Amino acid sequence: MHKQIDYLYLSETHYEAALRLQEDLFNASIERAEKGLHTRNTLILLQHSPVYTLGKSGDISNLKVPVEETGAEYFETNRGGDITFHGPGQLTGYPIFNLNELGLGVRDYVHTLEQCVIDCLASYGIKCKRIKEASGVWVSADTAMPRKICALGIKVSKGITMHGFALNISTNLSYFENIVPCGQEDKGVTSLKKELGRDVDYYEVIQKLLHYFEKHFHRE
Repeated sequence: MHKQIDYLYLSETHYEAALRLQEDLFNASIERAEKGLHTRNTLILLQHSPVYTLGKSGDISNLKVPVEETGAEYFETNRGGDITFHGPGQLTGYPIFNLNELGLGVRDYVHTLEQCVIDCLASYGIKCKRIKEASGVWVSADTAMPRKICALGIKVSKGITMHGFALNISTNLSYFENIVPCGQEDKGVTSLKKELGRDVDYYEVIQKLLHYFEKHFHRE
């Protein structure tokens, strides 16, 4: 069974350009899958220029100020979830994966994505967990004010995935003050830099995260 992942790293990329790339790979994978052909699993990794994105089930009222006052762009998307921020210092990943070939259901796929991030952050001594009824990866998950360090929002059609995760490494967290992140007013946002109290090498995080993608998605 084919399970190899292709990794595509881009420099800082405008959201619309990244979305077009995702859609091209996504549609090509669906076309191949419908013909019974093998599809290559691709993980796109990048940073975005500052942008707010709203998921298909989101509420625009969770953007608390006019977008022109934020210094960021705004896009409505077809991913799951509500509103979030993408920007420099954040590792955004877009897996274009064939879940049927990987032998994963949607819930297992999301769980595996989260586990890759949880294990990566554990290598820095940061203990993270999932929260029931809330996607993503959380610091201090068992407290009154858990802090989201990685957001997740995906789309799946005919077993092919797009959109993905956003891990805050050294993200400017002040951008999150303009929104109700993921529509959750009772929860906070954090970054790897904030939790460690020091700068973190962005490319080191990538290498650690890819190690766990190889571990968790390359199962025989």
